This record gives sequence, structure tokens and C-alpha cells, in this order.
Amino acid sequence: MKNIKLIEAPSEIGAGTRGASLGVDAIKIAALDFMSNFFVHFPSEKIPAENNILFEPIVSPYAKRIKGICSMYDKVSKAVSDTIKAHFFPVVLSGDHSTSGATIAGIKMAKPNSKLGVIWIDAHADLHTPYTTPSGNMHGMPLATALAEDNKESAVHELDSETEKQWNYLKTIGNISPKILAEDIVFISLRDYEREEKAIIEKYGIKVITTSEVRRKGVENIVRSVIRYLSDCTDIYVSFDVDCLDSSISKGTGTPVSNGLREREAEDLVSKFMQNRKICCFEIAEVNPTLDRENLMAEIAFNILQRSVNVLMMN
Repeated sequence: MKNIKLIEAPSEIGAGTRGASLGVDAIKIAALDFMSNFFVHFPSEKIPAENNILFEPIVSPYAKRIKGICSMYDKVSKAVSDTIKAHFFPVVLSGDHSTSGATIAGIKMAKPNSKLGVIWIDAHADLHTPYTTPSGNMHGMPLATALAEDNKESAVHELDSETEKQWNYLKTIGNISPKILAEDIVFISLRDYEREEKAIIEKYGIKVITTSEVRRKGVENIVRSVIRYLSDCTDIYVSFDVDCLDSSISKGTGTPVSNGLREREAEDLVSKFMQNRKICCFEIAEVNPTLDRENLMAEIAFNILQRSVNVLMMN
């Protein structure tokens, strides 16, 4: 049986829309509405966020609020690393998705010799860099930090030296760079990305599983093939962005996209992955109750969270 620890990182400085920092609390409200004592069961740690930076002028237009992101990377990576070293399984509840690069860093800091696989269940690739970003929002960059990828071949911006220094810090945190290899990433339900990100996916031949493929082959077969594809990995991290769900249900997130997963498909996928002993960390991100109606997104996220943790407990 795994000892679970919840790590709450209610940061939203990496997002373009406001409100994701309230996502963790919205999930807790959903638990209360379902009369669940889930959040009393497990030890939890709340990471102090840097959301006060939102009131300050933007200094780095191509890596907005990167100074705060560096601070979040320090705190989240340490919390994840300490949790694993203490023999707990980290379940990370995040505001925006930018801090998932820190989660990956934390896993590698605790297990420097591990070959880490990443299952990225998300409508977006999050492979932008400050050199390529169309928005400057850092929740579009966490996988690039983990890959230590600048993608200068597709560059559209030049960086000032301070931004460049901070970006290099994110890539090398924990003195391990890169943290993961492109061959160890699997995207599920990816469907909204720019040509700069496509260039990285094609350059490395990163595995992409579409929503229609999930539907055609069935969850069971997809999970089996993903685990087989990552069979060289010693550990696997699952990152779940709620915008992987279809936009008809994912209103309560900053960047909803059509043609996504159904609630049941997502729930089945994640809980089936959790049965595998190599899974070492699970993260859920981007619930934004300010964009939602009747807290639906948080309720769906809570169902996925609760079912996944139940599976972990049984393993």
C-alpha cells in the first residue's frame, strides 16, 4: 500500500487567464459537496504561491513572471523531492500547469538515476520556449524546461540576458539537465499546438495518442500500449491537465478545446495508469472555477483524483 501525500501548489502566474489559483480550493469544495472526507485522510503540504506578482508590471514579455516561476520551481521541486525521499507518493494539485516542470525536477532530484517517463494528458503540448512563445505565458513551457530544449531553430524572439539567465535556471534546476528524454514522453488527447511545438514533436518523433485513437482502441488497449512504449523507464509521472476534456464539459479551465476526452474516458485512463507500479507521481492542474458553472470542472477533477488515489491505495 502506498503512503499518499498531497502537495498543493495554488499558483497561477504561468497562466494567461486569471483564477487557476482557486482550483485547489474548488476541488476541496467539490469533495465537501460529495460529502467526502478525502482531504482529511492524507497529509498535505501547501506551497506558498507568488500570485502577488500578478499586480506588478510584466518584466519579461516572452516569459511572463519568470522570476516568480523560478521561485515556484525551487519550492515545488523541493517539496516533491522531500516527499519521495520520505517514501510518500506525491499527488500534486496545481493551479496552472507551469509548475509541472518543477514536479519533474523534484522527481529527478529524489531519483537522479531514474529514467523518467512522462504521460502528458493535455490538449496542449506545453513545449514552447521563451524563444518561440506566441503568448509569453509560462504554462505553455514546462515540458521544454524538463527537456532542456530552447528550440532556437524555430525562434521568433530574442531574449534579454536576464530572461535568458532565468530560463537557463529553470532548465538546470537540481543540476540535472535534461530531466527527461523526448523518447520517454507520451501525449494523450493532444490537439492544440503551434508549428514551433510541432517541430519539436517531429524532430524527436514524440509519441502522440489522439482522442479518436483512445475511442477507437479503447482505454484498456491504450494504457497497455503506453506502458509497453515506456517499458525502458524505471519511473513514470502522470500529468493531467483538465483541458484534455472536451470543451463541452471543460468550461472551468483557461484554454478549453473541442474534440477532447469524455469524463469517463479520462477517469478510466488515469485510474488504469495508476495500477502500474512504475507510476511515482500524479498531478492535476488548470481547474479555474471563475470560468465555470456550478463548480462542474472541479467536481470532475475530484472524481478523477479520488478514483486514482483509491487505486493507488489498493496497489
